[in-house]
Amino acid sequence: MKSSSSSAAHRCFCQVTGHLDDCTCDVESINTFNNMQLFPKLQKLLESDYFRFYKVNLNKPCPFWAENSHCGSRYCAVNPCKPNEVPEGIKLSSYKYSEEENNELQECEKAENLGSVDSSLSEETRQALLDWNRHDDAADRFCVVDDEESPDSQYVDLLLNPERFTGYKGLEAWQIWNSIYEENCFKPNAIKRPLNPMERYRENDGQCVEKRAFFRLVSGLHASINVHLSARYLMEDNWFEKKWGHNITEFQQRFDAELTKGEGPKRLRNLYFLYLIELRALSKVLPFFEHPSFRLYTGQPAQDQRNKELLLELLHVAKSFPLHFDEASLFTGHKEEAAKLKEDFKLTFRNISRIMDCVGCFKCRLWGKLQTQGLGTALKILFSERQIDALPKSRSSLPSFQLNRQEIVALLNAFGRISTSIRELENFRSLLSKVH
Repeated sequence: MKSSSSSAAHRCFCQVTGHLDDCTCDVESINTFNNMQLFPKLQKLLESDYFRFYKVNLNKPCPFWAENSHCGSRYCAVNPCKPNEVPEGIKLSSYKYSEEENNELQECEKAENLGSVDSSLSEETRQALLDWNRHDDAADRFCVVDDEESPDSQYVDLLLNPERFTGYKGLEAWQIWNSIYEENCFKPNAIKRPLNPMERYRENDGQCVEKRAFFRLVSGLHASINVHLSARYLMEDNWFEKKWGHNITEFQQRFDAELTKGEGPKRLRNLYFLYLIELRALSKVLPFFEHPSFRLYTGQPAQDQRNKELLLELLHVAKSFPLHFDEASLFTGHKEEAAKLKEDFKLTFRNISRIMDCVGCFKCRLWGKLQTQGLGTALKILFSERQIDALPKSRSSLPSFQLNRQEIVALLNAFGRISTSIRELENFRSLLSKVH
């Protein structure tokens, strides 16, 4: 008979091993690759100025229902940056590609009119240069993005507003996830929504690979967030100190097979599926970041160059993973049906991104918006292969595929959250093995 300590770990991780469905990859390969090779490099990159400042509108009204209240806990609050805390280069432009373009834009800013653009250029070329930062690829996006020019949009230092347990739970939190699963997840009609707020949706069988993949992405995101909240839980709160740490009881309530009717370990497997999807996107987008004119612009040239080198090093590591998810397996059926399914996939995920404006906890809303935008950007990359392959090699040509700074920051930070979740599972496995 197994001891109680081994059973505690076994009940959460009994299925978190071996090959993943719809993939050629296994859990153990991901653990080794992430924890040993990728995680340390990614954390270093995310501490840089370019990736730590994220502009977000946390005051957009919920588009689906009247908000009853906002979280009253001080741990739900977000502290936005003061103007002098954000590097000037980030504030001047959402992103800038090249030294040549920077000079052109700076001249424009000095003259405050279009006449500063080289008059020898054609009107069409002039307009293209000026539209560079305003590239509208809304049709390609999988999520609704905030208007950066809105007076309600503010920069937030992600390192000073970390994702962790805030006390936001119960009926209000359940309403968010219930809306995501019930209204915005592909699922068989026979599946009924859980009436108990503590219950979760169950894994779906008998679906096509695309619908199954969508459900697993949402479930994986949900699982990842729950891992974060369990790993950074408020353990002590008194006049002398606030101590955040691993709450194994909270983790068990969310992932123990006996406490979740067998669903907890499946959710953790979906977390690994989500990791593979976003890892694949990072490997596919490498040519975009390798473009000679691309810069992680903050106005600090030496740091910007070093950050680009770190980013490219990270992306090459991501590309080296030998067991990538094959996105070619998606949308391969009848041409018209596949096109409709892909569009449904996109519109449904956009709706999920809008639900994030209904989250009552501002810190949860911040990280929910960032992570859905990050996943949406990953999906945009995976379904833009032809545009990425057609990227020009020279500095003088405008790219056929673009990401703005918000998408870049969200993409890397969202993957940082998933990478952290995979790393934290090792910690929880170890802690649970010591439970008596």
